[in-house]
Amino acid sequence: MMNPISISITKSSNSKIPETNFSSLVFGKTFSDHIFVSDYQNGAWGDFRIVPYGPIDIYPSNASLHYGQTIFEGLKAYKNEYGKVLIFRPEANARRLNESAIRMCMPPLPEDIFMEALRQLLTLDQDWVPKEKGSSLYIRPFMFAMDNYLGVKPSDSYRFMIFTSPVGAYYTKPVSVKVETSYTRATEGGTGEAKAGGNYAASLYPALQAQNEGYDQLLWTDGKTHSHIEESGTMNVVFKIKGTLITAPTTKGTILKGITRDSVLQLAKDWRQAVEERFLTVTELQESLENGSLEEAFGLGTAATIAFIDKIHVNGKDYFLTEPSQEAFSKRALKTLDGIKYGDLQDPHQWMLSISKINGKGAV
Repeated sequence: MMNPISISITKSSNSKIPETNFSSLVFGKTFSDHIFVSDYQNGAWGDFRIVPYGPIDIYPSNASLHYGQTIFEGLKAYKNEYGKVLIFRPEANARRLNESAIRMCMPPLPEDIFMEALRQLLTLDQDWVPKEKGSSLYIRPFMFAMDNYLGVKPSDSYRFMIFTSPVGAYYTKPVSVKVETSYTRATEGGTGEAKAGGNYAASLYPALQAQNEGYDQLLWTDGKTHSHIEESGTMNVVFKIKGTLITAPTTKGTILKGITRDSVLQLAKDWRQAVEERFLTVTELQESLENGSLEEAFGLGTAATIAFIDKIHVNGKDYFLTEPSQEAFSKRALKTLDGIKYGDLQDPHQWMLSISKINGKGAV
């Protein structure tokens, strides 16, 4: 455990809260008043500060703009009926940020710094956490190279920042997906399991082609044979076939280790629900759609939480799924996760970190 860090705070002189309509939030369009900033120089993180949200000054030769050393995370905070702010599994995001940093040749950020920055930023901006059920405060930590140098090598300096955004639902209806068998998102030995900006940039073109055809997202297949399902563009994906949940393993380095995915699998274990962490082949998926054995299909992610899939395109054919009943696993898991996040249900795995408005201290 490191010594407590000292964070300087410069408060915004003009809060945007009065002009914000919290009843009609569009995901990722509204930003809170403050942002946390820290710089890595001479082998150490320092200059910890919270300042008003605003533009970043960087040079045209900034290394991240040219060579893509940039990573990010996404997590959410909620407000319970007593006005207490609850953050969902932030320590898991801190660990995953550092896993991405190592893969992208960037300096890990001590988890104590991550957590203290998060605590102080949310204590300051806690009025930005929406009160309405179904809404939340999306939190975006990110890190990028800061060297002003045109050379293909790891940067020597970096910046870490956290800003927040009040949001409504990411998906307001079930999603349609298309199995992608031409383009590749990730291959073994690549950066697929890192939450790196370049992964998302590479996926934009094929995703746009699918959207132009009327689909919301792609179901990515493996980069070698395109024979098995890996994940969706913004989510891990789960299929329930003949009573068993099937989801791709995260051991090959091609799939993001989703925190919502991990949480839902823990619920499945708690409920003694059968689970297979294995690759589902495209052939198996199509057969299950043809013979009716596919009972549920849904995505898992911080932004989407649990997104129901109602249409799957495979090998030139659309297959339609009925929305699962309230007793279905996905509906039960969504209700349970929401209950835990908003403080309405017990939190047996201590997933929620509460930020006390009174004393400013976080407690699990």
